[in-house]
Amino acid sequence: QVQLVESGGGLVQPGGSLRLSCAVSGNIFSINAVGWYRQAPGSQRELVANITGGGSTNYADSVKGRFTISRDSAKNTVSLQMNSLKPEDTAVYYCNAYLKPYATFRYANYWGQGTQVTVSS
Repeated sequence: QVQLVESGGGLVQPGGSLRLSCAVSGNIFSINAVGWYRQAPGSQRELVANITGGGSTNYADSVKGRFTISRDSAKNTVSLQMNSLKPEDTAVYYCNAYLKPYATFRYANYWGQGTQVTVSS
């Protein structure tokens, strides 16, 4: 069974920093892209940042220059360093992995349970 477990969310003041981490585990043949999405109340889930299987990174325009995504393929972890946080960054952040488990041997999207990030003074 595939599991994505996030950690690192919390309450931070505007201008502060947080680091989110996600550990991907299970009987996995291959992991392609990994990334972070977020969903604010009343809004659709949106891409924050991801790393493709080839190592390319993509960022939402709203977080460019403030957030940095990184990946440790040996440990199957993905992290999101968030600096200069703004109130509009408040959302539930979800870890995502596009991977192929041994059970199905087909690529599919898998999600973590989400972690709350609140930016407020």
